[in-house]
Amino acid sequence: MTATVIREKLYDYIKVTDDKKLAAIYNLLEEQIVEYTDWHNDEAFVAELDEHVKNWEVNPAQGSSMDEVKMHIQSLREKRK
Repeated sequence: MTATVIREKLYDYIKVTDDKKLAAIYNLLEEQIVEYTDWHNDEAFVAELDEHVKNWEVNPAQGSSMDEVKMHIQSLREKRK
């Protein structure tokens, strides 16, 4: 089963499961969820984002087009499969 299929099955299950099972799933994954959602507390990551913003402010032409960003995201998704 591909990661995409697993992800879809989990989304579907979480949407309809009862509160007790939902709480159990959350408790199982809570540590990873917090790490993922608290990216703003990661000083190295925030510094890297700040650096990218500064570079873009100096020379916005060096940024990527939306099509380039979408193609890059698609290639990353394909590598995850």
